[in-house]
Formats: sequence, C-alpha cells, structure tokens
Amino acid sequence: MKIITPEISEQVICQIRRIGGMLTNPLAVKSVDFKKPTDFVTNVDYTVQSQVRAALACLTPDIQFMGEEGPKEELDLTKPMWILDPVDGTTNLIHNYMHSAISLGLLEDGQITFAVVYDPYTSECFTARRGHGAFCNGRPVKVSEREDISESLVTVGTAPAWREFADETFGDMRKIYDKCQDVRRSGCASLDLCSVASGRTEGFLELYLLPWDYAAGTLILEEAGGRVTTPDGGPVRFDKGCGILATNGLIHEQLMDIIKG
Repeated sequence: MKIITPEISEQVICQIRRIGGMLTNPLAVKSVDFKKPTDFVTNVDYTVQSQVRAALACLTPDIQFMGEEGPKEELDLTKPMWILDPVDGTTNLIHNYMHSAISLGLLEDGQITFAVVYDPYTSECFTARRGHGAFCNGRPVKVSEREDISESLVTVGTAPAWREFADETFGDMRKIYDKCQDVRRSGCASLDLCSVASGRTEGFLELYLLPWDYAAGTLILEEAGGRVTTPDGGPVRFDKGCGILATNGLIHEQLMDIIKG
C-alpha cells in the first residue's frame, strides 16, 4: 500500500467500527427518500457518510472522497480516492432486517489497495491490504476449497434498483440453482463478497452494481484467494458500475459457463 501507513489504516478501521454502531439502533431511521422507486436513502446513510468523510479528512486529508450519497463530477479517477458505501443494504436497514454494512475501499492506480467491510450486527470487520491477505477481526480468512458447482452455495443479487435486469437475473438464478446445492439472496453485496472470501459460500453473482457496492469486497475476496470478474469474464471497473461474478476461483469457469448457457 503506497499512501497510507498500517498505523493510519488501523485508525481508519477503528473509525468505521465506531461510526457503524448507529446502524444497530432500530429507531435510527427517521426519514426515507426515494432515489428510484426501489432505491432508497435514509438519514442514517447521510449521517454515516458525513461522519466517515470527516474522519478520513482528518486522517488522510490529501485523498479524494467518493461517497454513494453526493456529487461525483469533480473527482479525478487517476488520483487516490476513498470509495464509500455508508450503508450497503439500505432496504434491509429500513426493515430492521439486520443485514447491512459499511463498505470502504481505497482506489490507487486503478486498483483497490485497502478495504474495510464492517457488519455492526455481528461485529465482524473484514479488512485487507493488497499483498497482505484478508482478515476478519484480525484473523486470516480464505476461500473454500470446493471444486465443483454441485457442492457449492451461491448468492445471487437481484439489482433491485435496475428492474430491467430482472428476467435475466432470475433466469440465471434458476440455472445456478439447478446445478448447485442451493442459492441465497441477502441484499448486501459487500457482505456477499466477504462470505465468499471467508469460505461460507462459493460464489456470488449480481448483474449490475455500482463501485461503492463492491470496491472493498473485491479486494477482500482476492486477498482471500478468490477471483472477481464481470459476468462475462472481464475486469471489474471502478469508473462506473458493472456486473460482478465472484467465486472461490475453483468454480469460476463453471459458474460463468452456466450463466452463459
């Protein structure tokens, strides 16, 4: 990692843990606004983003900031940038479903070099530094060693804000379901990626996500030994949204062939 020290990264993690606690308050959501008919933002999203941005400005004042909530037009993608999803799983938060996370990644030279995904409901904090492995609460995590889709548990996201993908999504889900042990749908892409990283599932597919949904989770998975591409096998992008296919690496080609078939 080039621009923040291990000491600064630990301070960033501490701040994410501290701020993340507000998600667990069942009375925290006071207002819900619509960005799209099925895409929401709450006062919690705004507050978390504001507090994380302020903390990062103190710790790393020279690094740009991209948050899900707010303007992005003046950002220079050729320079280092924090990418934050203040509440990944806002719909879950609104329903008190207790499965949401704060997701923060550091983009440098076109790749994520540092990542934090914090689940305040379980107190699990997934972290990674490029080239230094992936961890959950300080303990190393790695992908599962299952080599066949028939032995695998796969999570499929439904891209709820982009209903035009619905037919393809549910068609893919059925094709995967027919070949794997079972499928899951959690509503929180960053935690889905961490589940693959920690060996709880073998794969994750979602046909459209935005960079803050997957920036942190992709590095955590890669550092745990997994593989992340677009559904057609291309590189993941951080300048705009894309589909995500993430696996333990061993079933990647099998899963890709299934959704192409």
